[in-house]
Amino acid sequence: MKRITIAIDGHSSCGKSTMAKDLAREIGYVYIDTGAMYRAVTLFALRAGLVSEAGIDEANLRRRMGDIAISFRLNTETGRPDTYLGDECVEREIRSLEVSQHVSRVAALAFVREAMVDQQRLMGKAKGVIMDGRDIGTVVFPDAELKVFVTASAAIRAQRRYDELRAKGEECDYDEILHNVEERDRIDSTREISPLRQAPDAIVLDNSHLSIEEQKQWLLEQYRRVAGEE
Repeated sequence: MKRITIAIDGHSSCGKSTMAKDLAREIGYVYIDTGAMYRAVTLFALRAGLVSEAGIDEANLRRRMGDIAISFRLNTETGRPDTYLGDECVEREIRSLEVSQHVSRVAALAFVREAMVDQQRLMGKAKGVIMDGRDIGTVVFPDAELKVFVTASAAIRAQRRYDELRAKGEECDYDEILHNVEERDRIDSTREISPLRQAPDAIVLDNSHLSIEEQKQWLLEQYRRVAGEE
C-alpha cells in the first residue's frame, strides 16, 4: 500500500478535524490541524493586544511572528494530538468564541499564511499525512493524491458549534454563533490570499445529515480506493 497525502478542505465547523483525526488514528498517518495553527496565531495576537474589534496591529504581529512556536503533541488519554503554543497546551483556548471571531481576519494576512504554509509543507514532506484547513488541496499540497472538500449548511454548522461549546460548560448564543459562521464563510471565500475554494479534483462531501460514523466510513473508503487497498 502506497503512502499518500490527504488534503481535507471545507467550511468552518463542518467536522473536518474530527474526520481527519479519526482516519489518521485508524491508518497510522500523521494528522496536522492547520486551522489550529491559525487559531494559535490568533490566540497569541489576542493575548499580546495585537487584535481587537478595531483591527489588527499588522506591523507588530509581523515583527513577532518569530516568537510564535506552534507544535502538536499526542494526548495519550484521547489518542489525538493537542495544539501547543510554546510549552502551553492551548487546545481548549483556541476553540473559544473569541478566537473564532478573529481567526479569519488573522488568517487572511499574507505574512501569516506564508509562515504557516511553509511549516505545513515541511510537516507533510514525507507523505503519510492528513491535513485539514481551507487551502490544503489548492495551495499547500496541490498534488495531494486524495482531496476532499467538506461542507454543510450554515445553520447545521452553527448548531454543532453551539452544542460543542455548551458541552464544555461555556455560555453561548446560537444567533451569535450563526452570524460568526456566516461571516467566516464570507471572509474565507473572498480574501485575496488563498481563498477557500474547492480544488477541481476534490471529492465533495456534504455531511449536513450524516453521522460521525457515516462520515468516517465514507472517508476510509476513499482512502482505500486511492491508496490501492481495494
